[in-house]
Amino acid sequence: GRGKDGAAIITLPEFSGFGDVSEEDFVNVITYLSGVPSQEAASIGFIIIIDRRRDKWSSVKSSLARVAGAFQGNLQQVLVLRPSRFLQRAIADIGIRLHRDDFKMKIIMLNSLSDLHGYIDKAQLTHDFGGTLEYCHSRWTYHRTAIESFVLTMRSTAQILQDFTTDLADIQLPDESEHTKDLLAAHTEKYNKLKDERKLAITQGTTLTSSIKEPATKNTTCKLNPDEEENLTTVERLLAQLEETDTAFEELWLKKRLKLEQCLQLRNFERDCREVKASLDSLMRSQAAILDCGGSASQAEVLLQELKALDEKAEETLDTAHRLALHGDQLIQSDHYAADLIRPMCAELRRICDDFTNGAKRKHGLLGKSLEIHKWINEVNLWCESGVYLLASQAVDKCQSPEGAETALQDIINFLMTTSEDQLSSLKDLHDQYEIILTAEVKTSVQKALRKLEDVQEMFEKRQASLRRLSAKQTRPVQPVTPRPESFPKCSLPQPPRNAGPL
Repeated sequence: GRGKDGAAIITLPEFSGFGDVSEEDFVNVITYLSGVPSQEAASIGFIIIIDRRRDKWSSVKSSLARVAGAFQGNLQQVLVLRPSRFLQRAIADIGIRLHRDDFKMKIIMLNSLSDLHGYIDKAQLTHDFGGTLEYCHSRWTYHRTAIESFVLTMRSTAQILQDFTTDLADIQLPDESEHTKDLLAAHTEKYNKLKDERKLAITQGTTLTSSIKEPATKNTTCKLNPDEEENLTTVERLLAQLEETDTAFEELWLKKRLKLEQCLQLRNFERDCREVKASLDSLMRSQAAILDCGGSASQAEVLLQELKALDEKAEETLDTAHRLALHGDQLIQSDHYAADLIRPMCAELRRICDDFTNGAKRKHGLLGKSLEIHKWINEVNLWCESGVYLLASQAVDKCQSPEGAETALQDIINFLMTTSEDQLSSLKDLHDQYEIILTAEVKTSVQKALRKLEDVQEMFEKRQASLRRLSAKQTRPVQPVTPRPESFPKCSLPQPPRNAGPL
């Protein structure tokens, strides 16, 4: 119970074996009981009631001496129910007068329970002292034991939380993804175990709270006594501390787990970047090994096939690189702590992909032009061979007559019409445009073809000029002339015949 000013009451009831209790045990009991009330209640002070109505003065003196030596708190007063037998009461009166100063406590000797009720309200006293306070010692012991157990659980949980918090604070982020994964798994396992322990502690505290409230819950007219209220306040305070600690720990864990998860994301991203970059570098080397210009049409076709096969082979790697760069962008957008490290890696992946793609386009274009140049070399050579064959097949004797010359000239015109001047100049245009990438061998082939073309064209021009002269030669007709009357007719000298020039 409580005194009128709220001071906690400790009772020492009649107990025949009190003298057999060791000094150490008595000190432990008094110390424990004085530690039960809250600090606020303890600061008000304590009242000790000693019931020695059936004992002797020696027992009273022994009890007071023990209390004086064991109690270290703020002791307001000691209320003693003196021995009820006449002789022992008289001895007690004399004894207290003689030894009051020895105890250095405020001691009030009471003759009866009525005197006690003058100091302490009946509602704060148990039935043993004529009060109305309901008290069950086994229930009180159970609650106190449960509270002490809960306190130990709280301390153990708090220590584990502290140790785990220290571990989290001392975490060094690993440089490898496997180590990071193992570290995250280990700390997650510790967290889950600790979470289970915290749940058990909360359940223990909640169950204890319900047990303390049970009398008032079952009977709405029943109120908790001061000790029960004190116990309830203690448990609720401990639960509040546990929940507060739990909330703070959850916030810390979420931050650390996020850091570890982001670290794992970073290490996986770095590993994937290394693997993809190695594949891209290999593709770039393979692409660089493919010549820009083939030595022949067949070689150019083979190079184009190799380039196409390389492009098909690179599709999966390029797609992986683009997806990886996109994943990096997502990590950056999610406020990743290593955004400054991820950003340049994404840029590097995209740059290599662009270099490969642009290189492939460039080589396709150059090899395509190389193939076109070789085809035009073949076309020019074939045309020249056909032209030379045509010129060689025209018999000289058949071209001496105008009719034969005209026929030969028409054959040449028809042959020249099979290929336009623009087509014949395409090889030279391609050579001039792509000369910088042509090999010396290809340049020589182009130059030979162009010289051959010039020679054949010159041959055609000369043959055409000669045939035109032959086809234009005709016999001059004799025109009759009427002589003048005043003169004689003159004889005209014959013209020497004009021989046709050689074809």
